[in-house]
Amino acid sequence: MKIAIGADHGGYTLKDVIVPYLESLGHEIEDLGCDCSQSVDYPDYALPVAERVASGQADRGILICGTGIGMSIAANKVAGIRCALVHDLFSAQATREHNDTNVLAMGERVIGPGVAQEIVRIWLETPFSGGERHVGRLDKVNQIEAQYSRS
Repeated sequence: MKIAIGADHGGYTLKDVIVPYLESLGHEIEDLGCDCSQSVDYPDYALPVAERVASGQADRGILICGTGIGMSIAANKVAGIRCALVHDLFSAQATREHNDTNVLAMGERVIGPGVAQEIVRIWLETPFSGGERHVGRLDKVNQIEAQYSRS
């Protein structure tokens, strides 16, 4: 799987743990930064990851900031993105099974590296259930997105 990953200054340390972990699982990684502790703007890193996933240049995306909140808000502004902020194992599984999420957001200041790695593994390995009720709900989400998209 090709995975685009990005972080701001609040998440780059965890990103530097997750990238080699993803590579050890056999995934192709596109690291879109940042690699510093100096303050940067999270939308500048969320957007390229979201764009790559939305365009099909990457299969999935992972975003990390201090809390994951800003990254998830920014990524979800891109049409076709279903980004979930996840800090527990149950949500990692449920967001794939029920919501077919294609971008994962996490907060470095919220969880440790061991939990983050397990979240990533579960999120990558869990397929979308394809259940009728979930497909119907995603269709409604897509209708909302289409209604409010600016062309």
